[in-house]
Amino acid sequence: MKIAIINGPNLNLLGQREPGIYGSSSFEDFFNELKKKYTAIQFYYFQSNIEGELVSALQQYGFGYDGIILNPAAYTHTSVAIGDAIAAIKTPVIEVHISNVHAREAFRHLSHVSAKVAGSIIGLGLKGYELALTYFIDSKK
Repeated sequence: MKIAIINGPNLNLLGQREPGIYGSSSFEDFFNELKKKYTAIQFYYFQSNIEGELVSALQQYGFGYDGIILNPAAYTHTSVAIGDAIAAIKTPVIEVHISNVHAREAFRHLSHVSAKVAGSIIGLGLKGYELALTYFIDSKK
């Protein structure tokens, strides 16, 4: 099974950025734990602060992978292009947000992504990525 995890802007700062909201673990540490726990899965990880690079990653992995776990971060609320890229690919996408965006500023309540994905996991911290992974594993049984 091949799973891509694609993270958007500022998620490269996890563990340093606003730990009260995003926790104190780096994504790299979390990702290494996932790879150790799920050895039968071939993982691909990509992070970018640039919208077009996220669109390109969705297009690149959106036709040959079993699932994409996407945290578009702030681009969730602004990027029609990312929503359109999700609609254009065949691979199912699960949207993940570490924080509960609905408990934050009003502008974060709008998503250009949610209507295009198979499902959304919001506000459960890094555990949301593992829950999305579990969904893809269970859907292959």
